[in-house]
Amino acid sequence: MASFDFKNLDTSIKETEEWLVRELSSVRTGRATPAILDTIKPEVYGTRTPINQVAAVNIEDARTLRIVPWDKSLTKVIEGAIQNADLGVGVGSDDQGLRVTFPELTAERRTMLLKVANEKLETARITLRGHRTDAIKALEAAEKEGGMGKDELARFKDEVQKKIDAANDALSALGKKKEVEVSA
Repeated sequence: MASFDFKNLDTSIKETEEWLVRELSSVRTGRATPAILDTIKPEVYGTRTPINQVAAVNIEDARTLRIVPWDKSLTKVIEGAIQNADLGVGVGSDDQGLRVTFPELTAERRTMLLKVANEKLETARITLRGHRTDAIKALEAAEKEGGMGKDELARFKDEVQKKIDAANDALSALGKKKEVEVSA
């Protein structure tokens, strides 16, 4: 009885799910969340560095984040990077650091954010289909080399499909969760 190593497929599926989680965290909701700043990397000391590595980021209230740079000279650099990211948030500085305010989402903005989230979800699904194709090609190549019979090939293809279906369900759950966040 032949066996097939699903490790590559499992790793690829996990990476796709992690990518979607990161991408969806950058889609703004009506609530203040530090994750929205994860993709912003101001140039600090000649290197693009995530904000959470050069400043403390805290939730002040439901619509406000407080950013306190560890080096006060970075305040303007961080402020500029947030403004250039065009997240639809307000940024102001004071003697303690920066305050990022999240305005109330309009119906139009919510619709646009849902569209962006759905595009990211579809990209992840397309990536999963590519992983499925790669796994099936590897199975068929192993069968041609005489590593397995037709019955085993069919069984392994079913196993691949089950893994992809489960991953699709997980991606859909992430998409639904984001939809609820944006709509709230």
